[in-house]
Amino acid sequence: MFGILFDVTRCKGCDRCVDACVEASGSDPVAAARDRAITQDGLSANRLLSVVPVNDDRFTRMSCMHCVEPSCVSACLVGAIQKTPEGPVVYDPDKCIGCRYCMLACPFHVPRYDWQDTMPFVKKCSMCLDRLREGGKPACVEACPNEALGFGQRADLLTEAWDRIRHSPGLYLPRVWGEEEWGGTSVLLISDVDLSPAGWPDPATAPIPSLTEPLIRKTPWIGATVAGCTWALSAIIQRRQRLMGIEADRDGDV
Repeated sequence: MFGILFDVTRCKGCDRCVDACVEASGSDPVAAARDRAITQDGLSANRLLSVVPVNDDRFTRMSCMHCVEPSCVSACLVGAIQKTPEGPVVYDPDKCIGCRYCMLACPFHVPRYDWQDTMPFVKKCSMCLDRLREGGKPACVEACPNEALGFGQRADLLTEAWDRIRHSPGLYLPRVWGEEEWGGTSVLLISDVDLSPAGWPDPATAPIPSLTEPLIRKTPWIGATVAGCTWALSAIIQRRQRLMGIEADRDGDV
């Protein structure tokens, strides 16, 4: 399973990774620049990756975290979002019905809806899956001039992350963000400052699918029950209307 390692201590906030992502995803750079100014976290249908400040001199990455147990996948009723064998969580607009359950389920509030399009779809980072399948790296990783981003197998990146922490205990906090939170993510972060202001929960937070899947499995039955009740109510009302019509005709004859 592929992953990305982001080192907060090395990021300068230059946005080279963001520019590379905009180009790789085929987004409009003018719209992307506009969205950065009007969205709180810098993410939009035109900006699938953002770099935001944690404090005065530290920045963190905002994008799809490609969760090991994705809540968006468990919430999707039609399989439009899937966790690939390579690791990235990808979206298929041809299957999407526009329910936006994935947006509600994501603990990081990442998927965005393309409200400006006449036929809108959800937009999110795919970790440049096409590049990965050709033996390449995500565009953001290739573009970083400060080696703040690393790419490889998630297990290897975890080992590297903890090696850096052990070798520089005065530089890093003793935590790898994404190792366990929400069941683990394929984007991992190490930092010298706390990242909870960026939305990271306690490491022991349980995977969301364990909470959502029971309800999702019941959704078709709930829908069928509601539809059945609606049909029965409609039939009763129509019958009463027919009876009232018959009685009105009799009264008219009299």
